[in-house]
Amino acid sequence: MTKETLLIIDYGSGNLRSAQKSFEHVCKNEARDVNIIISNKPEDVQKADRIVLPGQGAFRDCKNNLEGIDGMIDALGDAVLNKGTPFLGICVGMQLMATRGLEHGVTGGLNWIEGEVVPMKPNDPNLKIPHMGWNDLYYLSANDTQDNRHFVLRSTLSDENFYFVHSFVFQCTYNHHCLAMTDYGGMIPAVVGRDNMIGVQFHPEKSHTAGLKLLSGFLDWKP
Repeated sequence: MTKETLLIIDYGSGNLRSAQKSFEHVCKNEARDVNIIISNKPEDVQKADRIVLPGQGAFRDCKNNLEGIDGMIDALGDAVLNKGTPFLGICVGMQLMATRGLEHGVTGGLNWIEGEVVPMKPNDPNLKIPHMGWNDLYYLSANDTQDNRHFVLRSTLSDENFYFVHSFVFQCTYNHHCLAMTDYGGMIPAVVGRDNMIGVQFHPEKSHTAGLKLLSGFLDWKP
């Protein structure tokens, strides 16, 4: 059997080493033979079996960094949209899947999942922005059970918490693209997805056991 390659994209905007170490930890514990690489080369995107786009900072800066790598946007689009390569977006990497972001003005996103990235507006004025800390998820599958959830989320438990740090949220145009939410002065999208792509607003690589289980689910996912 050919060894799978998981590519973490380096575009100057992500928590690369933590993501790499977390995937390596999962592979070691589960005896998986996966080639985990960090790269900023479009040709590596084209060859990868799974793609992870991390992200930290402002939407506009992250999009500009991604566009600054010659051929990267086209390579990503071909791999994810045309070839169906499984894709995981983390934090701003998830937000970049949107139609546009409204941080520091209007910036076009990848437009893979219709929607906007907008400022958080909790209904409790005592809640601080950015939202920083541990929250559980509310899964939006019908008659929620682990078997009914998106495949990548099936190993997570309803009472498990994930680590968030963000000031903007992804508001999906279509409700069925929102797979899970969390409560921070009102319900906000925490997981979005469609077809072979999924994005999480929280940081699974910083979410201990719950995050590692989610990463394991992504490695098993065959959309």
